[in-house]
Formats: sequence, C-alpha cells, structure tokens
Amino acid sequence: MSDVITADLVDLDLAAPDKDAVVRQLAERMVAAGRVTDLDGFLADVAAREAQMPTGLEGGIGIPHCRSEHATEPTLAFGRPRQPVDFGATDGPADLVFLIAAPAGADSDHLTILSGLARELMNAGFTAALRAAEDPAVAAALIRGDSRPSDAPQTADAAGGPDAVGTAAEGPDAESPAVEGPATESPAAESPAAEGSAAGGPDGGEQTADDRNGGSFRVVAVTSCPTGIAHTYMAAEALENAAARAGVRLNVETQGSAGFRRLDPEVINAADGVILAHDVEVRDRGRFGGKPTVDVGVKAAINRPDELLDEVRRKAERGETAAPATSAAPMDAGSPAGEGFGSRLRRYLMTGISHMIPFVAAGGLLIALSFALGGYEITDAPSVVDSFSWLETSSWAALFFQIGVAAFGFLVPVLAGYIAYGMADRPGLAPGFVGGAIALSIEAGFLGGLAAGLLAGGVVRLIQRVRIPDVLRGVMPVVVIPLVASAVVGLLMFVVVGKPIAAAQSGLTDWLAGLSGANAVLLGALLGLMMCTDLGGPVNKVAYAFATGGIAVAAPSEGALKVMAAVMAAGMVPPLAMALATVVRARLFTPAERENGKAAWVLGASFITEGAIPFAAADPLRVIPSAMAGGALTGALSMAFGSTLRAPHGGAFVVPLIGGPLLYLVAIAAGTLVTTGLVVALKSARRPGTTVDTVPPAADRGEVGVTTG
Repeated sequence: MSDVITADLVDLDLAAPDKDAVVRQLAERMVAAGRVTDLDGFLADVAAREAQMPTGLEGGIGIPHCRSEHATEPTLAFGRPRQPVDFGATDGPADLVFLIAAPAGADSDHLTILSGLARELMNAGFTAALRAAEDPAVAAALIRGDSRPSDAPQTADAAGGPDAVGTAAEGPDAESPAVEGPATESPAAESPAAEGSAAGGPDGGEQTADDRNGGSFRVVAVTSCPTGIAHTYMAAEALENAAARAGVRLNVETQGSAGFRRLDPEVINAADGVILAHDVEVRDRGRFGGKPTVDVGVKAAINRPDELLDEVRRKAERGETAAPATSAAPMDAGSPAGEGFGSRLRRYLMTGISHMIPFVAAGGLLIALSFALGGYEITDAPSVVDSFSWLETSSWAALFFQIGVAAFGFLVPVLAGYIAYGMADRPGLAPGFVGGAIALSIEAGFLGGLAAGLLAGGVVRLIQRVRIPDVLRGVMPVVVIPLVASAVVGLLMFVVVGKPIAAAQSGLTDWLAGLSGANAVLLGALLGLMMCTDLGGPVNKVAYAFATGGIAVAAPSEGALKVMAAVMAAGMVPPLAMALATVVRARLFTPAERENGKAAWVLGASFITEGAIPFAAADPLRVIPSAMAGGALTGALSMAFGSTLRAPHGGAFVVPLIGGPLLYLVAIAAGTLVTTGLVVALKSARRPGTTVDTVPPAADRGEVGVTTG
C-alpha cells in the first residue's frame, strides 16, 4: 500500500455525526490531495456501493469503498470518528473507518487494496495500534506496512501476533498485505509442505521435525462471501492464525472476486478434515466429499476459528464424514488426480457445449416461431428498429427472427469462451470469447470455436505456470492474463489456424448439403445411436451440438435441417418408450419406476432424453441397448422420410414447424415401439411371470434432468 495512503489522508479526530459525514470528510481529503476530481460525483458512487450491501465489519471497522470515474488513482483514506458511527456491522458502530477509492475499471487495484486491508485487520495488534496512534504519519505508516505495531499487546488472541504464520504484519521486510491480491493462491496450494499457514515453519520454509510433531492434523478450508473481498480474506486469515496456534497444518482456498486457484488434489486427499466457511455456493464442492466436514457461514470462521478447528478434529476422531463426492457439472469439475488427457478434453468440450445450449434453444425456438408467424421469407424483413407495428403479425415475426439471430450470434463465442473457462477458470473467459468472435468473423464456424476455446485455455494455463512476484498477482487474472492471452489467441486465429479451419468448416457444410440416399440414412442411424447411448451425457451432447451447428446459420442447408430433425426424434424415443413400457407391463417395474414413467411421457414429448435416466440407472444392461436400437431406427427413418426441422428444441410442441410432420411422427412411434418391445422382452426373460416388489437402490435416484437433448 506504499502509494495509496499518506499522512494528509488521515484524520484521527473526525467530528462527524453519521457515516455520510464521515465519508464526506475523508473524501474531501482525497480531493485536496488531487486524487478525486469531483467530490459530489465520487460521493454518489460511494453511496451507490453502500446501497448494495453494508460495508461495516465486526470489531468496529467500516470500509466504505467504490470504483469511480472521479478517482484518478487507487487511494485509501483513514479516519477515527470521535463517536463510533454505524456502517451496518452486526456487532455495533465503527470507530475505525477506511475509505477506498479506485479508478473506474481498475478492478485489480480495488480488490487488491480491499483484500489486503481485510487480512491486516485480523491482526488485533494492528487495530490496537491504529486506535492508539496520535500522529497521522504513524497511522499512515502502519497501514502502508512501513512500520509494525510492535508496541501493541501481542497475545494468543491477537491473531497470533506479528510472528504468527500467515499474519499480515510480519515486519518491515515482509510483503505488504495488499500485494497478495484477491486471487492469491492459498498458502499451500502449490505443495503441501511449502509456504503458508501451518504448512511450513514460522518463516514459511520447510518444516522441521519439531514443526511436524505438532502439526500432524491436516485441514483444508474454503472461504467465500457474496462480494468475494473482505470477509473472504478475513476468514482465511482467522483460520490461518488459529491453525498456527493449534499446530494444525492448514491450506485455504479463497474463492474471491478475481477468481481462485483450486487446491492441489493431493493436498485435499491428504487432509484429515475440511472447513467450508461460505455465504455463497462453494465452487467444485464435490472435491471434498467423503471427509469430516464443518460447513458454516463465513463470519463463523472470522469470529470463532478455534472452535471450527476443534469441531473438525472431533468429527475426524468420530469418523463422521460428509457424503462422498458426486459428479460435478463439467464447468465446475476440477481435474481429478490421474485423469487422462481424453477425459479432460471431453470435460472441456462439454463445458462449452453445456453453456452454449441455452442460446441454441432460445435463438432456435424464436426463429422457428418467426417462420410459423411470417413464413420463410421473414428472413428478408427490414430491421424492426426502423419499422415495427404492434398490430401486424409480420412485425412480430420479424422481431422474433431478429432476436433469434442475435442469440445465435453468441453461439460460437460462448462455446469458445466456456471451453477456455473449463480449462483455466475465469481468466480463460476473455481470450476464449475473443477467439470465438474471431472464428465468426473469418467464417470458421463451430470448428473455429472449438479451436479458439482450446487455444485460449492452453495459452492461459501456460501463462499461469510462469512464476511471478507476489506484487503482480493481484493484477494477473484481470489485466495481464486477459491482455496477453487475447493477443496471442487473436494472432493464432487470424494468421495461423483460422483459414484452414474455415476451409474445413466449409467442406463440412457442403457435405451436409449434399447428403442423400443411403448415406443420409446411415448418418441418421449413427446420430440416433449417439443420442441414446448415454441419455443426455457427453456422447448425446456431441450429436446434439453437431446438429445445432448445422442450423445455426442464416440459411441452413436442407441436409442440416434433416440432421436436426433426426437428432430430436431419436432423443425423444428413450423416455417415451420407458413410459409406454411401464403401462404395457407394469409388473416388471417397481412402484418408483412406474411413477417415473408418468413423468417420462411429458419429458419425452418435450425432447428431454434424461427422462429415461432413472430406468437406465436401475437396469442399464437392458435399458440402454434397447434405447439405442430404437433411437437408431428413428434417426434412420427420419432421414429416409426427408423430415426437416428449423427449431433446435421443443419436441412435439414444434411438430407444426417440421417438414413432413406425419412421417416424422411415424419414425418416432416406430423407434418407441422397438425400444418398448426390447425392454419388455429382456426384463421378462430375466424374471418370467414375476412381479417386482422391491425397489433396486439405483431406482431411488428418480431425479429427472432438464438439460437439453
């Protein structure tokens, strides 16, 4: 904080009756110092931030803060009101007030100051020294880290004192607490025996044998709060100090506003217990399943960290564990130890596809509705910005078409952005979106989006491997990484790989346009098999993405429309067939399955293939092959009949928009009957003439997914 506060920005005798007056007086000092250009405009920005959430913290602290176009540089002003002022903290008014101003767009500066200050405030010696300071220069030096609160009482309750592991005031030679930044890696995230809280010796180096004797109990923790700033880092600091006092080896993952780095899977596997201190959902929570877990709000970690460590130790002694880790959504999944490249690649691609699907559904259905209202010539309608009549159907058709086209314009950037996100978390988003937009501009289509996403994620991960000084960590995820990665990805897409990928995309489009005869039927059968192989899983999504990619253009070819029709028809077969089977041979199914069968009618008609998952989970060897056979038949028949579809979703509800609707329904019915017959025959062969009176454990998982396809 060497440049953000000086003595003229400190007022140790604020005569102000309320928080507005306190903020105004501190802001006036910023104006006088030339760091704020418009007092009233800046105060309006502070008030807007206060309206979102109170900025009072426990322990008599107020931290009003904002980003403002009226701030010329990152600045911190400190004031000590004569009478404590209410900033919304639950334990009462504040007698220490820190006003933080950051220029608009300077997220890294803003978050760096906030997170560093929040950690420092957990040092009771630091706050005591500020309350006792009589000279503004002394207070400013304390806040900057130029001096240490050596005269303040250092007890076991004083956050471990200046020499405690992980405290923010480690002497004049220590790093300033602000330079860690909001996305600083947790103290031992890189290795279990390196830097940080109780994972190393007092100086942060390798532990000695004496250190290890008292630190055999290992804990991992996650802290997060709605803003991802103050409480997140205060909770981490409190836990680190408590762990140092208790001789516990602790590694903390701070899920802050500028992103986070996941704890090493080996560190998690070696942990004896887990503390989750959060007010928002913990990212990738499944990593911590199967271990003794204490799950509390973030303030509990600030107020009673010693109790939480004792509680997790007691749970470990009793053998009380949380539920085993379950499958996480692709976008949230970490990389399990030993996961192969193919599995990781599939997970990255599914992350992008899963985020793209809502845009496909919204845009495609709106376009289909526009065709239903205004015919296919609606593509030539003028912009509704210039001509729109509330009473004309054609105007509404044009409106829906243009909104749908706008939604489709996001498909490739979203695909690329979230592939990169799956690989490198939030820092991958910007270069991924940029690469996807470039893929659109050079007409590289979905293949270009796939390449751009993988390139962006790979470039970001390479940058993240570079060892950098701590002082730069706060700006890496929001400035350096997006800047460098976007430039590199843009160069590669424009100059190196863009043209070959665009040529491949053009060839694929031409191939789809020329599909006919046996080739079309075989492709329909293959896509039908894929749609029913894992009932909404990765293989299903690949087939669905292939189909939607073909129609997500201004003028899709006839072959692409046929492919879309075949994919949707095949995806409807499994749930419809299982619903029918529970009716024609109810005795072969458990009561829970028969109830699921009722819901499967609606799910199947809506093109939600996941409606068959409860049945496949209970009896996969009979249900899945039967579904694949019916799906292949339906896909082949749909292609043979020449049915077409311009909507990427909707099931039976978009039948009026289908080319050749009657034969299309025949194809769906044929596949449904084949799957039903096979399931009934296979189940009957297993248990001839008997009823099912017990519920297999897997059948209890009767939840039905609602994802597309």
